[in-house]
Amino acid sequence: MAKLQRVLIANRGEIAVRIVRTLRELGRTSIALFSEPDRVAQHVLVADEAYAIGPGPSRESYLNAERVIATAKRVRADAIHPGYGFFAENAEFASACEAAGIAFIGPRPATISGLGDKLAARAAAKRAGVPVVPGSDGPVGTLEQARAAAKTIGWPLMLKAAAGGGGKGMRIVRSEAELAGAWELTRGEARSAFGDDRVFIERAIERPRHVEAQILADSTGRVAFLGERECSIQRRHQKLVEESPSPAFDTAIRREFGEAAVRIAREVGYLSAGTVEFIMDEERRFYFLEVNTRLQVEHPVTEMVTGLDLVEEQIRVAEGGELSFGDAAPEPRGWSLETRILAEDPARGFLPSVGRIERVRFPSGPGVRVDGGIYRGCEIPIHYDSLLSKLVTWGRDRDQARRRMLRALGEFVLEGPQHNIAFHRWLFAHPEFVAGRLSTRFLEQHFEPGVLDPDDAVRESALLAAALHQRDERLRTTIGRREDGAGPSAWKWAPRARGRS
Repeated sequence: MAKLQRVLIANRGEIAVRIVRTLRELGRTSIALFSEPDRVAQHVLVADEAYAIGPGPSRESYLNAERVIATAKRVRADAIHPGYGFFAENAEFASACEAAGIAFIGPRPATISGLGDKLAARAAAKRAGVPVVPGSDGPVGTLEQARAAAKTIGWPLMLKAAAGGGGKGMRIVRSEAELAGAWELTRGEARSAFGDDRVFIERAIERPRHVEAQILADSTGRVAFLGERECSIQRRHQKLVEESPSPAFDTAIRREFGEAAVRIAREVGYLSAGTVEFIMDEERRFYFLEVNTRLQVEHPVTEMVTGLDLVEEQIRVAEGGELSFGDAAPEPRGWSLETRILAEDPARGFLPSVGRIERVRFPSGPGVRVDGGIYRGCEIPIHYDSLLSKLVTWGRDRDQARRRMLRALGEFVLEGPQHNIAFHRWLFAHPEFVAGRLSTRFLEQHFEPGVLDPDDAVRESALLAAALHQRDERLRTTIGRREDGAGPSAWKWAPRARGRS
C-alpha cells in the first residue's frame, strides 16, 4: 500500500492534537474536523486543514458517520484516524471507510465487532487458555436465571452489559436482596447506552487492581507486548491515573501476563494497536476483562518507557508495513505516570465543569510531557467529555517519576472551569499511593473532599489581591510628598467626616 499522505482525524481535543504532531513529524497532511463550538479549538488551529462537521451535539457532528466519510472523500483524504472514543471501536464505521476506499487506521472491522461483544471476547480468551473471572457462559435473560447463576457464582457478583465499554453498564451486587433492582437498572443502562440489553454475570473481586497490556500487531502475524499499565485509580469505573510498569508486577508475573495478552491477540488475528485489560486480585492472580480495539487515553506512559510513537506504528501497519522494531520489542526503561487533568470538581462528587480558560501555564522541565487541547481564552463546551489535558512524567524509578509529577502539578496553573489538579496533588502525596498499595476502591477508601488543599490559583489570587491592597495603601499615605519628606501629610489626604474643619 502507498503512503497515507492525507489523514483525516475523526476526533477532537487533546488526542486530535497529539495525532497532528505525529503526522507533522512524518511529513503527512493532517485534516481536522470541528463542530460549531470547536471552531477555534486547539486541534483546529494546529492542523494543516480543518473542515466544519456540524452543530455542537456529537450525534450531529463528530458522530455523524455519513457526514464524516463524505467530508473525507470531498477533501481527498487517504485515511481516517479515529483516535479514541467516537468511532474508534465502531465496526460499521470501519467497514464504511473501507467501502469508500479510505484506510481506517485501526483493527479490521471483524475484529472490532468480535471483541466489542464482551461475551465473544471472553470466549476467545478461554480458547486461548487465558484465565477469566468465574461467571455465566452467556447472557442471562431473566431475573430467575440471574438468581440461579448467582447461587453458583457466589456473592458479591458483578452485572455487566454484554455490549458495554468505558465503565458503563456495570454494577456490583452484594446480596440477593439487591439483585432485582440492580438487574433492571443494568439492563436499562445497557439498552440506553448500547442499544443492547443483554447482561451477563461475573464474580466480583473485592479490592481488585486494574492492569492492562499494550499490544501491537502487524499483517505478518507479529504481535508485540509492550509492557503493562496500572490503571487502578478510578472514579465510577473511569480511570484518573495510569502508570507503567505496575508496582504489583515482578519479572515472572510480567512474562506470564504478556504471554496471555499475545495469545488472545493471535487467537483473533489482531492488527494495529490495542489493549488487553485484566483485573488482578489480592493474591496477584490476573483474569481477562476485555480488549479495547483502539489507542488508549493512557498510551503516553507506554511511549515514555519504550521510546516508541504508537500513532506512528498504527500508521505503518495501516500502510501494510511491519512494526518498526522487528521481532525484538524494546525493553521498557524507567517509570512513567500519567494524570488526567479534567474539568470537574472533586469537592462536589467530580461534577463536570464548563467555561472559559482564563489563564493556563503548563509545566515543563526534565521528564515532563503535556498532551493538551486547551489555550488561554478557549471555551470548554458542554457537549463533550471533561478531559482538558494529560500530564505525564518519566523517572528512572517510580519515586522519581512521582516526585516529578508533584513538582509538575505545582507548576500547572489553570483558571476558569473547576479542575482536579489539587486532587492529584493530594493523591500523589498519599502514603498508600507512595507505597504502591492500589485498588479500584482506593478513592472509596481514602478520599474525602475536605482533604484537598486550596487550589494554587486561589492562593495566587489571594496573594495578588493582598499585594495590590498594600500598594494602594502605600500610595494613599504617601501621595503629595516630595523625596525629602516635605509636603502635605498623610492626615491631609485621609478621609474626614463631612462638616468638620
